[in-house]
Amino acid sequence: MSDRAPNHAVLPQTRGALTPDRALADLTWLRVGGPADYLFQPADQADLADFLQGLDPAVPVFPMGVGSNLIVRDGGIRGVVIRLGRGFNGISCDGGIVTAGAAALDAHVARRAAEAGLDLTFLRTIPGSIGGAIRMNAGCYGAYVADHLISVRAVARDGSVHDISAADLRFGYRHSDLPEGWVVTEARFRAEAGDPAELAARMEDQLARRDASQPTKDRSAGSTFRNPAGFSSTGRADDTHELKAWSLIDAAGLRGHRLGGAQMSEKHPNFLLNAGGATAAELEALGELVRKRVHETSGHDLQWEVIRIGEP
Repeated sequence: MSDRAPNHAVLPQTRGALTPDRALADLTWLRVGGPADYLFQPADQADLADFLQGLDPAVPVFPMGVGSNLIVRDGGIRGVVIRLGRGFNGISCDGGIVTAGAAALDAHVARRAAEAGLDLTFLRTIPGSIGGAIRMNAGCYGAYVADHLISVRAVARDGSVHDISAADLRFGYRHSDLPEGWVVTEARFRAEAGDPAELAARMEDQLARRDASQPTKDRSAGSTFRNPAGFSSTGRADDTHELKAWSLIDAAGLRGHRLGGAQMSEKHPNFLLNAGGATAAELEALGELVRKRVHETSGHDLQWEVIRIGEP
């Protein structure tokens, strides 16, 4: 065990898996980053609540989804990374309500809802899990989590369990007011009724359009920067591209630009790729180079959409 790790004696007993010095690179889509002092995979919500209640308040916690929107820096994460798995990925449909565990994949929720004749098709092409989608108010094709969310259940840093209405999360573009260190365990969505076959066909069309315009076969973390326009692509014919991050990056001459093993995609310039053997430092440095060049050429300050965490 590393001498960086919190004192093992202060960590509560758990029924789930608690792993010291757990490498995180294989848990992120970009496949980079150092270890977490501890990785905790709770058995269920009660296990998570008991653990957080008994954990020294000075020990930081970081809830991690499937790592689809994340750069873990090469020095790793001090504290406890919490990753939900089985026991947190259930999906059920009742009337016009879809209830999903925070570890359920966005795509699986969209498909299960469609089979039940409920329209959450906007989730189909969003990489990641429901917990992350809520924290970031994920969206595409003009629809966002905020448009459908009723409420979430979350465990606070002190172990208390809370039901939070969508209004209290004060959603914005790629933003929610979920408190730091709180772990979403479940979400309830309102969905319009639709014909299952038509919903399935719509999702197939969305996938085809995504694959045609994005580097889905490459190692990326999705969109790297938020659109200065303040909204995601609508997919409609009248969609404007003037203040889209990809357009500003392209105009700055950085489509395909490379730094070590990191590269801005040739196919979609707002996708930062691990093109082979990249370090987290190279990926972040390329992102900062893009931000600097775009500011010089357009005057716009690109804001990171990919979450960066940990020590260099």
